[in-house]
Amino acid sequence: MGDASHNFVFTDGERPVTDAVREALAPRFSVVAGRRSRTVRRTWLDTFDWRLHQAGLTLEYVSGRGPGELVLTGCGGERMTATAGGTRWPALADALPGGPLRDRLEALTEVRALLPAARAASSVTEFRVHNTDDKTVAWLTVDQMLTPVLPTRLSVTAVRGYQAQADWIARRLATEPGVTPGAVPPLDAVLATAGQAPGQYTGKVDVTLDPAMPARTALAAVLLRLLDTLEANVAGTVRDVDTEFLHDLRVSVRRTRTALKLGGDLLPPGLAAEYRLAFKWLGDLTTPTRDLDVHLLTFAAGAATLTSASPADLVPFHDHLTRRRRLEQRRLARALRSARFAKLTSGWRVAITELKPPKRGPTVARAAARIIGRAHRRVLALGGAITDDSPAQNLHDLRKRCKELRYALEFFASLYDPAAHRQAVRELKGLQDTLGTFQDCQVQQQEIRVIAGEMMAARDVPATALLAMGDLSAQIGRRERQARSEFAGRFADFASPRAQARFRALATDTSA
Repeated sequence: MGDASHNFVFTDGERPVTDAVREALAPRFSVVAGRRSRTVRRTWLDTFDWRLHQAGLTLEYVSGRGPGELVLTGCGGERMTATAGGTRWPALADALPGGPLRDRLEALTEVRALLPAARAASSVTEFRVHNTDDKTVAWLTVDQMLTPVLPTRLSVTAVRGYQAQADWIARRLATEPGVTPGAVPPLDAVLATAGQAPGQYTGKVDVTLDPAMPARTALAAVLLRLLDTLEANVAGTVRDVDTEFLHDLRVSVRRTRTALKLGGDLLPPGLAAEYRLAFKWLGDLTTPTRDLDVHLLTFAAGAATLTSASPADLVPFHDHLTRRRRLEQRRLARALRSARFAKLTSGWRVAITELKPPKRGPTVARAAARIIGRAHRRVLALGGAITDDSPAQNLHDLRKRCKELRYALEFFASLYDPAAHRQAVRELKGLQDTLGTFQDCQVQQQEIRVIAGEMMAARDVPATALLAMGDLSAQIGRRERQARSEFAGRFADFASPRAQARFRALATDTSA
């Protein structure tokens, strides 16, 4: 944490910036040459979903004459720096040199890669600001951005112990013609030249609906938003930048299939059936790679639970998973570059944008109430019929119905009171988490059995690896049984009278 800086933009094209500053500060302070001008290249980095920006942080990779440096700054004056080594972007935070900065970034970014969000080149000159005793009380940095061309930026940073003088300098500069305080952050200014802004991407279904609008029009808006999200994640999935690109693409596909299933009767005859089949192909296409991603992402945590083997014994298994994942990723990338995929997305966009509201039909409020109410009743009926003796497939079916209800709540969220909506989602999420853990454990155990067979057939596995894989499967089985034992309590919470009343309120026509 350092002393606070003050930032300005200089827009007076009639005189040099240093002349303006000298005139403003004289005679109390003088401005003298500090460091020579240098060309600085900046690359602003963030995850695709802007996790650093959401946390109020800005990360820059700054390069000039010397080694490149990473600079992390926060709204409250936080500043951390580290050398970037030979890092090439995009890169996960764990590829950076070890230290506090990497630790901070790893905690924030998790599995997401750091990507270049914007680039710029500047001519930077630093000056000393002296008081009447000829002591340096502050640094004045003049940053003339060359590409893209933007107004000159000024910053005043106090020398330790002289913050009060630096604050006075900043107040004086703020009164000077052509000097504007509170400058837009450099990243925002650079992005604005391309018509962009930080934080533009979100995987949420952020569509604002009017309760009285035709249901078909509202559904088309939701479907178009889902298609935008899907297409935004294609390039990152093909390039295999990080696993979340595929995750978000896959969620968009599942949401689309759910919207077509639950609201298909609001669309022209045959349209929902045609595209449900097309999006099923796309969903099935993404499953092998995503299943392997989940396996690999949870691998270290699973290896740490072994009781009769060492994590090192699992190395052959990890290598096999990695090879399989590489193969499945290539297949997925080819499919996403195929004419079939291009025809699906382009044809679907045309079909959505050409939709016209019917002369007669329900409002979105009425349709949402019907869709949410029906999905909720289905979850209650299926969950209420599950006993300790029910087969695993019954829990898998319930998990799918819960997901449909969750997506329906997301589609129509803007129609409801945010607090009531959040509480309903929270209660559903608790049940979903238990069912999801149960499903993931079953899938992973089955994968271990299949892979063990493949490795044995290829005579490519030591006995210690097979024993470790058996140990790992046993630990996963333990988590599966624990999730199964938690189900009754989770479902009881979801089906409580208070929770049911909340869902009944959501299943009410808000346009009435």
